[in-house]
Formats: sequence, structure tokens, C-alpha cells
Amino acid sequence: MGKKWMICSQKMADSRMKERIVFPSLLQNQFAHWMSELPEKLWDMALCNLAIPGSHDSMTYCLDLSSPVKPSEKILSYLDHVIPCITRPEIRRWCKTQESSVTQQLEEGIRFFDLRIAYRPNDTTEHLYFVHGIYTTITVQDAFKEFGAWLETHPKEVVILACTYFEGMNEQQHHQLIQKIENIFGSKLCLKTSAERVTLRKLWEMGCQVIMSYDNNIAEENPKLWPRIPYWWADTYNPESLVHYLETQKQQGRPDGFFVAGMNLTEDWWYIVTHLHSSLKKLTFPNYPYLIDWIKKQTPGPGKPCINIIAGDFIGAGYLIPAVLDLNRKLIQNEEN
Repeated sequence: MGKKWMICSQKMADSRMKERIVFPSLLQNQFAHWMSELPEKLWDMALCNLAIPGSHDSMTYCLDLSSPVKPSEKILSYLDHVIPCITRPEIRRWCKTQESSVTQQLEEGIRFFDLRIAYRPNDTTEHLYFVHGIYTTITVQDAFKEFGAWLETHPKEVVILACTYFEGMNEQQHHQLIQKIENIFGSKLCLKTSAERVTLRKLWEMGCQVIMSYDNNIAEENPKLWPRIPYWWADTYNPESLVHYLETQKQQGRPDGFFVAGMNLTEDWWYIVTHLHSSLKKLTFPNYPYLIDWIKKQTPGPGKPCINIIAGDFIGAGYLIPAVLDLNRKLIQNEEN
């Protein structure tokens, strides 16, 4: 299976860069089992030293135009009261970073998910949602159930779920969310430990499939919830500046344990005003080949300049996943040498 994985990964990476325009259907199911198909030489390597594809703002594929704007966005909230028919569609154009559902992203090979959780203002239910400018149609509980159902049919695949942001939530809502996490994932949750000790073989032996990062102090004493996973975010719409930022971060050395290099471009107000007929998708797609060139030069592993998780936008386009997975061939070559 290891040889099959390497050949598939290389062919996919090469063909994606030649095609330039890729249809999501071409990627479907190609990497649904990539962890279980890794060469055995990598089963005992720490998961934080493998190259793992991730999605940035993973749940924005279903942003809800009927939802309010998140309260912390003061200017947008004001505009939403005045011209909601214009404000919300614009927010969605610039805040929608994914087009693939949870199951589709899993089938396409994504194993790290960036989850921004929030309480929706004036909601009369106990539901929590995901948010990026506006809120999602899918609830947090339903999304977690979707993860759980997929993992049941893919017992050797492991996901890293990074719960962050938590806008508008009180202590009681945190406790309720943590209880739901434990109820849904149960024994699949990997107990908090040193990331360097977590390997695929050990996870398989224990039946664990979920590493749950919970970026809030309320989870510090919970043995099933991991601390915040560092995310290198350049906060720029310029691809050259993004690469320069990541190279600067690498010179300082990779963090211990899991961490994410964000390959996501970020617009600011000036960019939006000067590109009124554009969108985040139109900003991202033309620059993907340049960003993929940087990815192909990276090396996973424990060394100071090494990478671990690489996350990006619009992962269904087919550029990022094969390029990231192909980096694991370097680990195999290093083992052989």
C-alpha cells in the first residue's frame, strides 16, 4: 500500500500543476485512506513530524445569508442594519474559504480542521455554530456527528480538530460543548500527552482517531482536550509576502508538537474597495501555483526548519492536498538513507 500511495501522490501533484484548473471531482476518494496507506516506515513516526493537509476556516462552505453579522465586527454590523441585502452577500464572498462539506474534505484527504465556534446572538436554542463574518447553517453538534460517522467507516484515519475563537460563549456553554464532544467521540478521543509520542501505530492500537484542540482555559484540566495548536498566519493578500513571512517563521524554528503553516491569503479593506467585483476565491486561485511551488520545497520532520500541517483555502481545487502529502516521500527517503 505504501508504494501505491507514493505513486498516486506524485502523479496527482504533477498533474495538478500542469492542469492549472482542476475540478474537485477529479480528487474525490483519491486520498480518503491516505493515512492507512502510508508506508509502514512512517507508522512509528510522530504525527507532528508528518506532512498533513488542512483546511483554513473549514466550515465556511455553508455560511448563512440569513444570519446576523458577528457582533465583534462593529462596522459590518452597522452596515448590516442599513443595507443587509448588500452587506451579507459581500461578507460571504470574502469570508467563504471552502466549498467542500465536512465529508467531502475528509474524502479529499484533509485531516486538520480549523473550527471557529460561536453562539449566534438571540438564538433561542442551545445550538452553537461556526462563524467567519456571518454564521453557518450547520451546527457544531451536527458537524461533529458527521466527523464521527465518517471515522466509523475509516477506522485508520485520524483527524485533528482545532476548536478556537468561541465568540459569545459563557462558561456553561463551554461545559455543554465539551460534554457533547465527549459523548459524540467517546473512546476515539486521544488523551492529551506529548505530541512527539503520538504515532499512527499507537493510535491504531488504542482505537483513537480524534485529537481535539480546545483553545480555552476551561479545558486545561480535561485530559481529553489538547491545548491550542499554533497557526502561522501572514495576514496578507500578497503571495510573496506570505511566503516571506513563513520563511521568517521557519528561521525562528518550528514549535514543539503540532503546528500549522497557513497558506491562506487574507484581504483587507483596501483590497476589497479596490476589487469590488472580486472575491476571496478569485484572489486565491491565480496564486495557488506560486504557493504550491513553496510547499514542494518544504520538508516535514522534527528539524528546526521543518513543517507539519499545511492549511489552505478552497482545498477542493486539488492543488494543496497532493502537494502536501507528496512531502512525506522525503521522510521515506531519509529513512532509507
